[in-house]
Amino acid sequence: MTLLTADALGLLLKNAISTSSMRLGRVVHARIVKTLDSPPPPFLANYLINMYSKLDHPESARLVLRLTPARNVVSWTSLVSGLAQNGHFSTALFEFFEMRREGVVPNDFTFPCAFKAVASLRLPVTGKQIHALAVKCGRILDVFVGCSAFDMYCKTRLRDDARKLFDEIPERNLETWNAYISNSVTDGRPREAIEAFIEFRRIGGQPNSITFCGFLNACSDGLLLHLGMQMHGLVFRSGFDTDVSVYNGLIDFYGKCKQIRSSEIIFAEMETKNAVSWCSLVAAYVQNHEDEKASVLYLRSRKEIVETSDFMISSVLSACAGMAGLELGRSIHAHAVKACVERTIFVGSALVDMYGKCGCIEDSEQAFDEMPEKNLVTLNSLIGGYAHQGQVDMALALFEEMAPCGCGPSPNYMTFVSLLSACSRAGAVENGMKIFDSMKSTYGIEPGAEHYSCIVDMLGRAGMVERAYEFIKKMPIQPTISVWGALQNACRMHGKPQLGILAAESLFKLDPKDSGNHVLLSNTFAAAGRWAEANIVREEMKGVGIKKGAGYSWITVKNQVHAFQAKDRSHKMNKEIQTMLTKLRNGMEAAGYKPDLKLSLYDLEEEEKAAEVSHHSEKLALAFGLVALPLGVPIRITKNLRICGDCHSFFKFVSGSVNREIIVRDNNRFHRFKDGICSCKDYW
Repeated sequence: MTLLTADALGLLLKNAISTSSMRLGRVVHARIVKTLDSPPPPFLANYLINMYSKLDHPESARLVLRLTPARNVVSWTSLVSGLAQNGHFSTALFEFFEMRREGVVPNDFTFPCAFKAVASLRLPVTGKQIHALAVKCGRILDVFVGCSAFDMYCKTRLRDDARKLFDEIPERNLETWNAYISNSVTDGRPREAIEAFIEFRRIGGQPNSITFCGFLNACSDGLLLHLGMQMHGLVFRSGFDTDVSVYNGLIDFYGKCKQIRSSEIIFAEMETKNAVSWCSLVAAYVQNHEDEKASVLYLRSRKEIVETSDFMISSVLSACAGMAGLELGRSIHAHAVKACVERTIFVGSALVDMYGKCGCIEDSEQAFDEMPEKNLVTLNSLIGGYAHQGQVDMALALFEEMAPCGCGPSPNYMTFVSLLSACSRAGAVENGMKIFDSMKSTYGIEPGAEHYSCIVDMLGRAGMVERAYEFIKKMPIQPTISVWGALQNACRMHGKPQLGILAAESLFKLDPKDSGNHVLLSNTFAAAGRWAEANIVREEMKGVGIKKGAGYSWITVKNQVHAFQAKDRSHKMNKEIQTMLTKLRNGMEAAGYKPDLKLSLYDLEEEEKAAEVSHHSEKLALAFGLVALPLGVPIRITKNLRICGDCHSFFKFVSGSVNREIIVRDNNRFHRFKDGICSCKDYW
């Protein structure tokens, strides 16, 4: 057997660390024990401690340390560094304190590891103590120690101490500036991050990919499109136009600034893409309500064998939730199970949200119950699912389990939006008003525009239109489009044309370029018999070139999405669809159903005024579903507008007469029709 020298064994241990080969490391350790005297030379002991700690075998590393009589600061630092690197922050701090008990003075490498552990554990008092020790040992002036201490103060939210330390650092390197910029963004201070970058450039600093990404994140958070575009130019001039991480940051930046086309161009131009690149564009599509494109890109990533991540899965599940794509959502759920990420907090919360928004509240509850860890987002997702279904009792019961009444996380702004929506859709006026009043008095949350809109909608649905208007007049903030829109819908529903015209005119003033507001005002005038004014609004639309978008209804059959517009006869099965519609209409009329022809005035489908009520897009989708789907399979229809009252009545008749469950998701809520009854209890 060839005897290896101590130096050769040390090189083998270094190789084991660089290749993450625990097997090689253990073989070398065995050779050291067998061929060298005990204890081994101190440098070999340090190599062993470093190897075991870096490869996440902390107990073995600690045992070697304890068996090393000549342990020094390098030995301790190897252990503390490996523990911190592998996320064992509490143990890393414990070993740091043990080192101090032995009288060993930390060096420039030990302090950054200790500061990292303190920052991760959010222990500001301990961080200050270690900072004091660094000052006492004369190490705080080292650029890496100072940068680590600064990062610790930022992550423990001690802003004043962080700023003071930053100003005192005599030499700020690139990492120090990057820490300042990144932590400012993380702490919700994008303007401060931008100012720091400008100062960094003013003193001649040369940014790297981390600096660029931090600045782009600041522009994203502040929606500073033009500033970010200037940074895009600097990226090219600085030679970072081939850096994958910077390009990923640009995709994210343009997506958040609603420039999705720019995100697509950057993605297409990338010579090398990683998993983050695909995730960034999927997330950008979701943020811009391009759910179908997000789903297509996800499927393309699967063909490209892109590494699966919980972020990718959660993003595409959000896309499925947005377009009510239950079938695709179920297949992604299966993929998440295969990838062993279905119970992570991000994917689990996305599953709860997806199933809730697809009308499968039982599956949403199951996903919720199976999560080993839940946070506020998870709870809000389930409350939102109950709200979509109008199950106010279930939403309130879950809310009661949250703090301060229960043991869960405290409710936030979005919790109350979901709760008030549930009360609105279920007509629970008394509960809704109690919850609204408790927001500020009990939970310290200032009501926002969404909450006021929910209250107006709730009162309007319950027929309390005048009370809703009085509520608007007493609002401490200016009424928004959603507030006036809720009032106008209530006026339309309950036949209050004069108040409806006031609401429609207010909407028109807030956003005169929105085609929907023009149509709404015109239809409101028409409903009140004020035809001349209705025609004037229509002519104004034509004069300024404003066109209406089309209303659609979608239905998925055999993994293929079929889209319909009002009076659409382009489908290849149009003959069968028209035959089914005629059959249904004859049967309904024989049972007493009468079409509500006055609804053709309102343009709720954004179709032309002369569109016949009997050929609304949701009716065409329903007829196709009855023709194409087997018996017993629920018919699921998605609409980009609110279902009209006539279609709502029609669907109730159909569900009772043909014994089929029909689920419609419009832009307002879910409607589950079964046995001639709708789950919304006619609060539509």
